Amino acid sequence: MGLSGHADKLDMHGWKTQIADRWDSLKDPVKIAMIGKYTALSDAYLSVIKALQHACMAAGMKLQLDWVEAQYLEPEAKETDAAKYETSWQQVRAADGVLVPGGFGNRGVEGKILAAQYAREHKVPYLGICLGMQVAVIEFARNVLGVKDADSTEFNPGTPNPAVVFMPEISTKHMGGTMRLGGRRTVLQSISCLTAKLYQKEQYIDERHRHRYEVNPEMVPQLEAAGLMFVGKDETGERMEVVELQENPSGHPFYAAAQFHPEFKSRPGRASPLFLGFILASGKRLNSYLTSRATPQPSPHSTPVKPSPATSLGLEGLNLSAIGGSGSSSSGAAAGSGASQALFKGSS
Repeated sequence: MGLSGHADKLDMHGWKTQIADRWDSLKDPVKIAMIGKYTALSDAYLSVIKALQHACMAAGMKLQLDWVEAQYLEPEAKETDAAKYETSWQQVRAADGVLVPGGFGNRGVEGKILAAQYAREHKVPYLGICLGMQVAVIEFARNVLGVKDADSTEFNPGTPNPAVVFMPEISTKHMGGTMRLGGRRTVLQSISCLTAKLYQKEQYIDERHRHRYEVNPEMVPQLEAAGLMFVGKDETGERMEVVELQENPSGHPFYAAAQFHPEFKSRPGRASPLFLGFILASGKRLNSYLTSRATPQPSPHSTPVKPSPATSLGLEGLNLSAIGGSGSSSSGAAAGSGASQALFKGSS
């Protein structure tokens, strides 16, 4: 990166030319509809925003983020606030990709379920994170399996057909410290799944978690038989971690969701694989990207390698021209500084 020199004279030329100038030169727009609950306070989703920015820079595309308040997608909103209802659905219909991030509580959940349904049925790239995975499962159970009252016990404790349930080892009386938190291993179920191709891993991936509910394992066989494939599971094989819509016969360009939070490990020079795949699919560049990458091959042994501090920053061996898009420009130092702040702030 060219970040060399003494403490009193740091050479930032490498950062400026490979990161800041490239960020400022992005032109090809990609429109993402963020279906949220706290859209009036964008900092509530700061890590997700930064992960989208990192992915856009890697893909050579300029992010256009449309905030959609989930509750205004619900049928009741058509009666109480018809203007916001119409505007919200116009944003979803105009989007190149739909993202449902994590969250808690039942406000807006039905709107998120409707957004997941729209993305699935209209073949719009969809990325679900944590709750975004759970609503995708509920939607599929209702509209594909025909289990119309499928729900989560978080929102409807008495539901006769729980698609999402409370994790048995977690307390039902406390929040926060009783959650399933931190880094956990996800075992990939197939080297040919999209997740394996994006991560370039054949056995497992490690990502960070923060949740108290999980997909009901008793419903998994029915869901998979209908085409919703759980391609990542925990080490016991009982907890669902990553779901993908079966490519055939759905023909969907990208429909993936994760129980973990991939945004927490995204960096400016090392975009989250799931976010990158989502942005590439939204910009209709995913197929060419995957064609240039080999399918992960199974190996008899796999020894995890502890990353160096430089690797943890995601700046090692940076090659941002591999995917395509705009090159660097002659932006000034002030623009470079702004790009640095935009890409780094909140990316932890």
